Amino acid sequence: MMMGLAKQHGMVLVVPVYEQELTGVYYHTAAVIDADRSYLGKYRKTYIPQGSSLYEGRSFRSGSLGHPVFKTAAGNIGICYDRHLPEGARTLELSSAEIVFNPSAVVAGLSELLWRLKQPTHAVANGYFVGDISRVGHEQPRDTGKPHVQSYFVNPREKLAASGSRDQDELITADLDLESIQEIHDLWHYHDRCPDLHDALVNP
Repeated sequence: MMMGLAKQHGMVLVVPVYEQELTGVYYHTAAVIDADRSYLGKYRKTYIPQGSSLYEGRSFRSGSLGHPVFKTAAGNIGICYDRHLPEGARTLELSSAEIVFNPSAVVAGLSELLWRLKQPTHAVANGYFVGDISRVGHEQPRDTGKPHVQSYFVNPREKLAASGSRDQDELITADLDLESIQEIHDLWHYHDRCPDLHDALVNP
C-alpha cells in the first residue's frame, strides 16, 4: 500500500513499522520507499532504552543493521531514532546523509525540552537537515498526560524551516536547500577532523 502511495504522489516515504523477523523476534523499524515505489531498505532502532518508565526491551530487540543512508529522489536520507546519543547522528553524517528523520512519539515536559534541544544540535554538529516527526494530542487508552510535541524541520544553522501543531494531524512541508550543506561543511571546517585521535570513541 505504501509503495503505491509513494508512486501516486511522487514522494519518498519513511514508514515506521513494528517488524517481526521471526516468531517472538521484533524490531522497531523504519522502511524507506523511493518516489518510484522502489523499496530501498530499512533501519532498525539500535539503542533500546530501559528505565523507570520505559521498557522497550520487552517489546523489541536492538537493531543490527547499523545506520544506513538511502539515496532517494529527495536526497540522501538517514534515520535515527536514537536522539539522546551522538554516535548514530555522527555516523550518518560520515555516510553523507543530507536529511535525517526521527519518527517518534514524544510527550511534552522534560522530553519536549530535549526534543527542541538535541535535534537542532545534531543538525548543527553534523551539517545536515533534520526532520522530527511526533504524534499529536493525547495517546489513548494510556493517557500519559500532556499532549505530544510538535513536529518540525530544522536546518544546519539551527533554524526551524517549518513546524507543526501539537493537537491536530497535518502535513508539514519545507523547502530544504541541500546544496547549502557543502557550504556549511566548508564554513565550519568539517574536513579538518583528526579521526586518528579519537580511538576512545569506539572502545567498549
